[in-house]
Amino acid sequence: MKCYLINNTLTDCAPEEIRGAGVPYVVILNSAEWKQQSESFDMLIDMELDTADVRETKAVVNYDSLTGSFFIPDRSDITGKRHAFVFALDEKGIVLIDDTPYAEGLVLQVQRTKKWKIPTMERFLYDFLEQIIGKDLSLLESMENRLNRTEEMILETDLDAYPTELNDIRGELLDLRVHYEQMIDLGQELEENENGFFKAENLRFFRLFTERVMRLQESVSSLREYVVQLRDLVQSQTEIRQNQIMSVLTVVTSVFMPLTLIVGWYGMNFRYMPELDEPMAYPLVILVSVIIVVLCLWWFKKKKWL
Repeated sequence: MKCYLINNTLTDCAPEEIRGAGVPYVVILNSAEWKQQSESFDMLIDMELDTADVRETKAVVNYDSLTGSFFIPDRSDITGKRHAFVFALDEKGIVLIDDTPYAEGLVLQVQRTKKWKIPTMERFLYDFLEQIIGKDLSLLESMENRLNRTEEMILETDLDAYPTELNDIRGELLDLRVHYEQMIDLGQELEENENGFFKAENLRFFRLFTERVMRLQESVSSLREYVVQLRDLVQSQTEIRQNQIMSVLTVVTSVFMPLTLIVGWYGMNFRYMPELDEPMAYPLVILVSVIIVVLCLWWFKKKKWL
């Protein structure tokens, strides 16, 4: 179990120091420790806090506490396994229950990078939540760069197969959209302050966080539209390539149609066909066939069908 006091910075403390300290506390423990020590935090919680059942990010208002869970995509593998932990808080402090090092890593990052002139629970929560989404802007920019490279590939190369990266990015954006929607709901629930745990003048921190997540969500929506446009581009490029192939086949067919007529005409071998006895008939037919091919190709080129 890790315990901290919210002073000008997060200050390490012993478990017995959180009582009567006069400042909010932060406690990180695992599920087994929570089952043993939950009653010592004096939080009236009417739900079971179990990290194994976490499937979404949410906050739930209880009679004398606020509980909830985090279900956060791993930024290095967005569609893979997620970070899941639960929390409980009241006006005295917040308890984070996590069976992995993830939540502790977020708190340690806050401890290393943040120093407050006016330390409050609200400001800690804001900085804690900011650690979750802090690098998402660069993440979305990298996704946009991947889409730009995919677009260049679609336009500049022969598209023999559908770019699988489009499906990968589409799945990642879908997971991020759901994640941001849940984070927005969490921020709005904290700003609602139904139990009055937070000071009214500090609710702006939750509003700032919610607005930032909304901007990230708008970026995700724009990227999803970009993916749709690229899918349409793939389809149009495929159709263009098919049309080019059909144009070539049509030209070849058109060129050989008069030649086929000549072959059929002289293949009848009627007895009184005068050309059959002419010595120059064979080379003359060859010459006429070549002239027909050249004229057809010239005509198609003039009409820009080739």
